[in-house]
Amino acid sequence: MTRDDAPIRILIADPHGLFREALRTGLESEQDLRVVGEARSGPEAVAEIERSLPNVAIVEMDLPITDAAATTALIKDRIPSCRVLVLGATEDCRRLTEVLDAGANGYLTKESLLAELIDATRAVHRGDTLIPPRMLGPLLTTLLRRKRELDGAHARIARLTRREREVLAMLADGANNDYIARMLVISPQTARTHIQNILTKLSVHSRLEAAAFVTQNSIQSDL
Repeated sequence: MTRDDAPIRILIADPHGLFREALRTGLESEQDLRVVGEARSGPEAVAEIERSLPNVAIVEMDLPITDAAATTALIKDRIPSCRVLVLGATEDCRRLTEVLDAGANGYLTKESLLAELIDATRAVHRGDTLIPPRMLGPLLTTLLRRKRELDGAHARIARLTRREREVLAMLADGANNDYIARMLVISPQTARTHIQNILTKLSVHSRLEAAAFVTQNSIQSDL
């Protein structure tokens, strides 16, 4: 068998042994598919992928310890060549967005037929991104809403002065007023004034909300 004809190497990550066994049997009924590893949890999946180096990881959405999104992020960080196909219980657009953000290459529900999963495995292996057609509309709506929210967040950040951005970055790291004052060589009263100006310009009501604003909008690099 030549390298181009080599079977697609697959890892199955699911907490249920009967499901893994059934999926293995179904996949290996195809000559071009071979299951090279199994895992019951997120950390176990990452460790097994590092050991067996599969081409495709089929990952259950609700894995124990680390869910599909966190597990996918770890896989992509440590074994970038491994493609990830996530299996969810339902067509949940919020969770679809989470796993796509983490680097997943495809998403199916467990209501799918085995033939659909086999086709999906081959598709993500050859480089396609696979999303159920019925989820494309809600996904696009979600992405457009997130873009509007992010644009609004950037507009608010643009109102801040350079010094206020420095203070906001420290707030996001959990710094208190005294620490901010020492690091910026300013008085505690000046630090409080900067913080109040930040809260007003960001339209938030507390320093915790300001820190959450930075985290939720992923704008650390703008500060």
